[in-house]
Amino acid sequence: MIDIDELRKLFLFERLTDEQLTKLASSGQVRSFAQDEDIVRQGEPAECFAVLLEGEIQMINETVSAGTVAMPRVGQPGVYGGATSAYLGDRAPQTYQHTLRATAPSRMFMLPARKFAYIVAEWFPMAMHLLDGLLSGGRMQREIIDRRQRLTALGTITAGLTHELNNPAAAAVRAVSELRSLIKTSRLQLAQLAEDGIPPEKLRTLVEAQEACTSNLGGLPRRSPLEISDAEDELGDALEDVGVEDAWELAPALVNAGFTADDLHKIRDKVGAEHTPKALHWLAEAIEISQMLDEVTEATERITTLIRSAKQYSQMDRAPFQQVDVHELLDSTVAIFRGKIPPGISVVTDYDRTLPEIPCYAGELNQVWTNLIHNALDAMGEEGTLTIRTAYDEDEAIVEIGDTGPGVPEAIRDRIFEPFFTTKSVGEGTGLGLDISYRIVAGRHGGEVKVRSVPGETWFEVRLPLREPVATA
Repeated sequence: MIDIDELRKLFLFERLTDEQLTKLASSGQVRSFAQDEDIVRQGEPAECFAVLLEGEIQMINETVSAGTVAMPRVGQPGVYGGATSAYLGDRAPQTYQHTLRATAPSRMFMLPARKFAYIVAEWFPMAMHLLDGLLSGGRMQREIIDRRQRLTALGTITAGLTHELNNPAAAAVRAVSELRSLIKTSRLQLAQLAEDGIPPEKLRTLVEAQEACTSNLGGLPRRSPLEISDAEDELGDALEDVGVEDAWELAPALVNAGFTADDLHKIRDKVGAEHTPKALHWLAEAIEISQMLDEVTEATERITTLIRSAKQYSQMDRAPFQQVDVHELLDSTVAIFRGKIPPGISVVTDYDRTLPEIPCYAGELNQVWTNLIHNALDAMGEEGTLTIRTAYDEDEAIVEIGDTGPGVPEAIRDRIFEPFFTTKSVGEGTGLGLDISYRIVAGRHGGEVKVRSVPGETWFEVRLPLREPVATA
């Protein structure tokens, strides 16, 4: 057992009574460490509170943004490390938050974490209450900030999503309005043909022609604007030749369905010259009705797709922790962003579809993708290329989001994951996006976030374990 006089010389214990020093000495033990030997290792279970008695030690932190950060070497007896938060019990991290390394032969007083926790609680109850309050207040503040950041991220994409939904909705409303008019006109024209005495077999021929034309919609070989214009001129002349009024208004719809002057002559031969003008008016109206129906179908499918993307993005109907295809998360985030991506920015995806599903909090990962994509778009401005690619390396999934912006200056690269650090103008950024993204990836998923950047090319790399991690924060 260590002599209490040796403990009394340490600034950490200088005000303790003999009784307290005796209790302290009997609770711990002295251990010797060789030069370059680790006393405690970051990430391992926090089992000891370590105090330097003699020698020299160094505190080392492994961080995502700055790599290995080594603090200055310290040789003052009484400096400490290890399970420094053990007295907070379950409310404190249960792993070492740093590595302590002996940089010279050293002697350390090693106090078990549970004994350290008991001693602090028994001897300094007021300090315990104060520290507990600071911890609770800090965590509450962080939760409030996190919620605010989530709302900020959602606000970032709301305008774009609204715009994306408004376009197909407006197109559907417009198409339905035109359909009402077209269907009314088509009925009247069909009634007029019946009054003119068109035989039923000729009317059937006309309906079959209409079916053939509508089946061609969207399936014809691509033609240049000049080719389409020439076809409309040719058909317009042919329509006028058989006495069709407003031939130039009918020609575009008929040409779009692949109708030609040869088809016109076939119709005239089958329904008769006297019925041809009205028959072609009805045929053109029927083709336009099919086109309007296709527009309504396309618009509603687009709305359905956007709602599906929003549902996938928000994870409203999913369990918090689940096995998911990360590509679905990325695609839903891009879909939500689509309305905010300037025309001059192209989006490129390079997915490794052999990547297995990953265990994750899907809604939180979508917040990470939102923050990274938003930052990339901000960096590029109005022009550039946003690239999203996936891969996997043994037991890790890799997601990379790149942009062609000016890059992250080397002078600030080590600080971009710090809370409240931002390169944006006042009022434009909170400085929390990357900090929260890091905590979601590292703390919640046991992964890591890295950045590499040169002018014109910046990549944020997110690595996530393919097996369920143990959360540490």
